Amino acid sequence: MILRLVLGALFAAMAVGQLASFGAMPGILDAYRLTSGAGSTGLAAALIAGEASAGAWLLARPRSSARTPVWIFTGVNLLWAALAVQAYARGLAVDNCGCFGRYAAQPLRWWVLAEDALMLLYAWLLLRRNKSSQVPSPTTAVPRTPSTAVPVGRAAQGKQEQN
Repeated sequence: MILRLVLGALFAAMAVGQLASFGAMPGILDAYRLTSGAGSTGLAAALIAGEASAGAWLLARPRSSARTPVWIFTGVNLLWAALAVQAYARGLAVDNCGCFGRYAAQPLRWWVLAEDALMLLYAWLLLRRNKSSQVPSPTTAVPRTPSTAVPVGRAAQGKQEQN
């Protein structure tokens, strides 16, 4: 629950920072050289929408076992990680990674990749936690009724022969 609250607050802050500097977001994303113009604007809108919805959901329902916000969180993190890794591998100079829009700007360096890896680890932990909470416990299993039970062993064979 604590992890969901912290990550929800982080994603909400990222969405607010990016939304407040929405006019600059396409230019920030252009620096990654995967999109430009309308593509960067669309990518910015998708990232902000994903961060806002996952952040709000994780904050509002931290005890929920719903998988949707976790998958949104994972997808947004994968997008950011893909942007960073390809730009870093190509040696591009990205002055502002864009995580918080114009705010708390930091250049793309190896530690941004480490932050992205940590976020993906958190996503994996959330997905794993959700997967284990989806498995029905033995107490919720439907008990077999005597009429549907299949007899086993020699005693069962004797009972079948008597019938």
